[in-house]
Amino acid sequence: MTMFPLNRRRFLMAGAALGAAPLVMRSRPAFAASLTAGFIYVGPRDDYGYNQAHAEGAAAIKDMEGLTVVEEENVAESDAVVKTMESMIQLDGAELLFPTSFGYYNPFVVDTAKNYPDVQFRHCGGLWTDKDPKNAGSYFGYIGTAQYICGIIAGHMTKSKKLGFVAAKPIPQVLMNINAYTLGAKSVDPSIQTQVIFTGDWAMPVKEAEAVNALVDQGADVLTCHVDSPKVFVQTAAGRGAYVTGYHTSQAPLAPEKYLTGAEWHWETVYKMFAEKALAGEELPNFVRGGLAEDFVKISDYGPAVTEEARKQADSVKAEVMKGGFAVIKGPLKDNKGNEVVAAGKEYPETAIELEKMDYLIEGVIGSTS
Repeated sequence: MTMFPLNRRRFLMAGAALGAAPLVMRSRPAFAASLTAGFIYVGPRDDYGYNQAHAEGAAAIKDMEGLTVVEEENVAESDAVVKTMESMIQLDGAELLFPTSFGYYNPFVVDTAKNYPDVQFRHCGGLWTDKDPKNAGSYFGYIGTAQYICGIIAGHMTKSKKLGFVAAKPIPQVLMNINAYTLGAKSVDPSIQTQVIFTGDWAMPVKEAEAVNALVDQGADVLTCHVDSPKVFVQTAAGRGAYVTGYHTSQAPLAPEKYLTGAEWHWETVYKMFAEKALAGEELPNFVRGGLAEDFVKISDYGPAVTEEARKQADSVKAEVMKGGFAVIKGPLKDNKGNEVVAAGKEYPETAIELEKMDYLIEGVIGSTS
């Protein structure tokens, strides 16, 4: 936990009541001998998921010379994150902030960055454009490609030819994961289908468990997810006898016999890059992306149940991905309403910005974005 667990917000509210101005102007030297970086999480840091992956990245750089890391967890996607960011700046002297949850970006990060032009804000998953503040930016990983490889494993391991996907919200990054996972499975057997259930929010363990049970009841025998904390999802699915592929970080300890593999983040690579540049007084990039080849994402170790045939195909595709230019989304491709979304001969490599605006589910996915 942070040095100021709850006092951060109380401090700022008290300051506002006294007429204190929130804007703090500081000038940084060209070379920073020391730097305080703040990490903000929407949930707990030990959630076996999204927040834990970021916290592991933060922990990996804490020993860097000259770097001080402050953290706050369980910060809602509301003006609460503004208060946390301001308190890290005013109380801790933070000059580099990482608000990690998707809903933090607009308007909260964007507006706060305008008020603190001497502080650098880098947000996970947002789509920074040159219309946004120059002291803000976004970073993300091409984890859809990792999900494609996990889908290959799922395609080999399913006997019912029915996969299940528990997802939070139909935003582009989630839709990309669902589609990529399905395409990976369909590369093994085109008849495989994926049933998706959206819970409505990032952390809803009761709904996630209910969704798992509904999917298994409908015949799904391999399940995956895109929720903040896959712990309940994994334990429920394994308890029902289904195989699982994980997300964010490895959940293998939760279901060692049923865990097949997973698509993981490796945020240490990103955070180390930002910290090194900031400490050296270098300009920070505003738009950062990377995939397996750049060590932004990785594949979980295969579980004991994964067949040799599945391993060989997954490893072969991974080798192709590492060479660069691999495209998961390519035509001809229809959505699950029968509309052509990618024409024949057209393909989108993982670096294509169009993928960050995805608004469809592909043919073979049972479910709706609305």
